[in-house]
Amino acid sequence: MQRRRVARAAATPLIAAVLGATLALQSCSAPRVSNEAGVVDRVELSELFGLLKATRIDPGRRFAVLRQISSNLIRQREFGRLAALLSSLAGLQENGSLADGAADSYGAWYLFTAAYAYEQAGSAPIAAIYYDRTLEDWPDYMVDGRSIHRECLSRLIDIVDSPERRINYYKDLIDRFPEEASDGKTLFLLAKEYERVGDWDLAIKTYSEFLPFFGTAIPGYPDAFNYAKGLVDLYNSPKDWVFRDLQTLVGKVRAALASGDSDKLRSYRAKVNFFESGWHGEEGGSNAQAIFDFGEFMSGSRISAAPSLDPSSNWHEAYLKTWGWTDKISTWFLCFRKLYFPADPDIHGYWEWAGIYLGEKTQ
Repeated sequence: MQRRRVARAAATPLIAAVLGATLALQSCSAPRVSNEAGVVDRVELSELFGLLKATRIDPGRRFAVLRQISSNLIRQREFGRLAALLSSLAGLQENGSLADGAADSYGAWYLFTAAYAYEQAGSAPIAAIYYDRTLEDWPDYMVDGRSIHRECLSRLIDIVDSPERRINYYKDLIDRFPEEASDGKTLFLLAKEYERVGDWDLAIKTYSEFLPFFGTAIPGYPDAFNYAKGLVDLYNSPKDWVFRDLQTLVGKVRAALASGDSDKLRSYRAKVNFFESGWHGEEGGSNAQAIFDFGEFMSGSRISAAPSLDPSSNWHEAYLKTWGWTDKISTWFLCFRKLYFPADPDIHGYWEWAGIYLGEKTQ
């Protein structure tokens, strides 16, 4: 739901530009429409409809008049009236098929605006049909520098529930408008859709294409880069540190601690996304696993471990209290987690030693 709210907010300026009342055609001169907020000039709206019905009005002038009518009706929230008007002008019959010769060269705009009206009226499924029709049946058209087809694809991504369909829309968006992939955001969102349908090969491939865009902000996904990098690194790793059974893994870690074998201990920790953190700190830093050396903390010290897992352990995360590491922070809680990785069913749900929480556990 958060993704939808973010997408809708981001799309608003684009829609405003496409549907704006400012005329794109400088040669068109249309009657004045009141700009006073909340005031509807019924007389002028009637005049506009009168112009629309004129038998000799050329398509460009009709388009200019329709933009003013649309702006007026949207202000009045008369979405049903607007949708019916523009659908008829686009040549749509009740079954959604095109009527031969019924529309002029501005049909893409008429149909797009009708779709937007249906969407605003709460009829997203009907709006999606009209957005699709705009893409399939009409050539693209630019209004105030905005592509109607590009906006249709953006709206469809936002209102359509099927991840399979959103994948196609994202791909069309990238293929037809390459600048959409220029900051990596669309690539990340496409990868998320591949993940949702379980196509992990394409998900990892697309996440890999996103990784060069370090620092790109993805609305709704504040940790997008680390998430994508973690999946890609895990996908490409041997994953030889995971264990089917938690007790087996904990037993091996205990044995390494008891014998003071830092090399063995190192071999049992996760090689991807291993973290060390305070209880209120952020997990993992990109440097955590690169700089962590158990030998430095175990030399000359005996590390002890609690006889059983901490009572706060649960079905997907468990903690083992250990102490004797350093004078400054003697107590470390070793954190074990179930691995969520559907990309590899053979290890999905296995256990890994994921990281370390430093210090006494806080409530």
